[in-house]
Amino acid sequence: MATIHLIGGEKGGVGKSVVARLLAQYMIDHDLPFIGFDTDKSHGSLLRFYADYASPTIIDNYKSLDAIMEAASEQPEQRILVDLAAQTHHPLAQWIEESGVLELAKELSITIYYWNVMDSGKDSVDLLNKLLSQFGTKLNYVLVQNQLRDEHFNILEFSGVKERALAFDAKVMILKRLHAPVMTKIDSNSYSFWAAKNKDNESLDALGLLERQRVKIWLSHAYKEIESLGI
Repeated sequence: MATIHLIGGEKGGVGKSVVARLLAQYMIDHDLPFIGFDTDKSHGSLLRFYADYASPTIIDNYKSLDAIMEAASEQPEQRILVDLAAQTHHPLAQWIEESGVLELAKELSITIYYWNVMDSGKDSVDLLNKLLSQFGTKLNYVLVQNQLRDEHFNILEFSGVKERALAFDAKVMILKRLHAPVMTKIDSNSYSFWAAKNKDNESLDALGLLERQRVKIWLSHAYKEIESLGI
């Protein structure tokens, strides 16, 4: 069955691109074929870190977005991974509604997952609530609670929004925080996560032994969380 994975959350700085890169690496490590689409015009992470698997997508161009559905329809053995930049929800939602994307996906047996990446703040909770109001049960949701700022998601837990999402059969993934200096080195060297956990003898600012070990532990936990979702 064909699957489309939309990695979003709308709010900037919550880690959407990190999650997209993580899913790309997970698929590579598990021999799961996939095609990536990157909607970020200025900081395209999939294009930068996984260039062999990704192509650019113009979020406010229907023909460009149509390629996502066409790829899923024509190559059902490929998972479709879409990295959504911040502030792209409106044009995406407009394309979905005006093009009858969800109806066509049902007709073609294409499953669409929306990975809603969020931090512990109220903005993320409010945006999730709006997403649920807009699409209801038409989408399959994965709530990615990214612990980059805080391990506790009390605002989400006490808002009633999480329970609303769970009532729509949403799944929940916890993404632990990777030590900030390690992530900075990964980004400055343009490492894929595979490269980050393997020794680099070329770079003057390469990750050290324990830094690579921290990446391995972080990836191991993240992979277990992804596997627990059953998708």
